[in-house]
Amino acid sequence: MIERPLVPGFAAWLGARLLAAARWKVVLAQPVPDRCVIIFYPHTTNWDTPIGLCLKFMTGLSVHYAGKDSLFRVPLVGPLLLRWGGVPVNRRERTGFIGEMKAQFREHAVFRLAIAPEGTRRRTEHWKSGFYHLAREARVPLALGYIDYPKREIGVGAYVELTGDLDADMAKVRAFYADKRGLYPERQSPIRLRDKAAGGN
Repeated sequence: MIERPLVPGFAAWLGARLLAAARWKVVLAQPVPDRCVIIFYPHTTNWDTPIGLCLKFMTGLSVHYAGKDSLFRVPLVGPLLLRWGGVPVNRRERTGFIGEMKAQFREHAVFRLAIAPEGTRRRTEHWKSGFYHLAREARVPLALGYIDYPKREIGVGAYVELTGDLDADMAKVRAFYADKRGLYPERQSPIRLRDKAAGGN
């Protein structure tokens, strides 16, 4: 458990104080890879975002997330998204999300990309598989980020080197998240992918 800010500065101090005041415990498995895909599960409420930002500030980790490029052109909003790690994605391009994110991994020695595999706060019958294909194609580990409301824990608990054996890899992911519960457990999606062939999303 991490109880103190890992970096100096007001943002780190404030993030730590807010988490402590709300009785949240922070977990950060070590060593943290410089390059990885971080999945965040379960994601069942908008409250996950400010709690996650407090974690980011407290640890000082450079973590990015993808967003529609149109959002980054909105005055005031765009610069804030960039400051907080946002990466604009042009979904109109043929390369698509995976192609654009692979380029980011190639161009940066330190690049951690956070993804909510459910793709929504509502329950679905499967996860989107883009995170899996991206981690495999970029040859980076998969970081298992989580938020557990009953235990009041948030953080990254483990790192998985994907083998390409989809069933075996996803069995490890399911085992890790088996006891994790969001604020609204009924909204948690089953941990299974829509496809079992490379190239799905």
